[in-house]
Amino acid sequence: MFRRLMPREMNFYQYFEQHADLMIQCCREFLTMAQQGGDITKRAQRIRQIEKDCDQVAHQCIDALHKTFITPFDRADIHLLIKRLDDVVDAIHATTSRMELYELREMRPEAVQLGNVLVSASTEILAALKHLRANETDQIMECCIKIHKLENDADDLLRDALGRLFKETDAILVIKWKEVYERLEKAADRCEAVANIIEGVVIESS
Repeated sequence: MFRRLMPREMNFYQYFEQHADLMIQCCREFLTMAQQGGDITKRAQRIRQIEKDCDQVAHQCIDALHKTFITPFDRADIHLLIKRLDDVVDAIHATTSRMELYELREMRPEAVQLGNVLVSASTEILAALKHLRANETDQIMECCIKIHKLENDADDLLRDALGRLFKETDAILVIKWKEVYERLEKAADRCEAVANIIEGVVIESS
């Protein structure tokens, strides 16, 4: 009985890093799909499964948050961080679902470029989280700076992609790809949101 009343500390970093690792897998699956084209159903199903796995990790993290007394940093930040990590995967899942629905078979170089940005950004997120666990402030900020730059790159890619797209004559195709590009850029925005939270945690603990 006494043990149950003692404060407990869950390893929340384990949840963060596990989710980020799944995020990288999700981004790589999308990039492979964008590079290869063809039948995207198999890749879309794989991304759908990764999204479910991420949801499970997020739920476990939130459940642990309700059960523990001692946390490595502010409870609200822990909740927000795991939710924002989930938002990245949700955005990519939404993108591939639309691509499958729209039966897009011929991929475009802009999708590959945005996919590369997402792989790089998600990799930096995992690195930042590992540095956060080790309390390595300088390395954390370096990762976050890279993520901010990658989000700016995504903005530029979106603008250029839409400029080329609007020169197309197939209006239906324009509508389809416009949504895909914008959802991919939204995923990059969500990566930057994660970096902002991590930076906030560092500032509050300094």
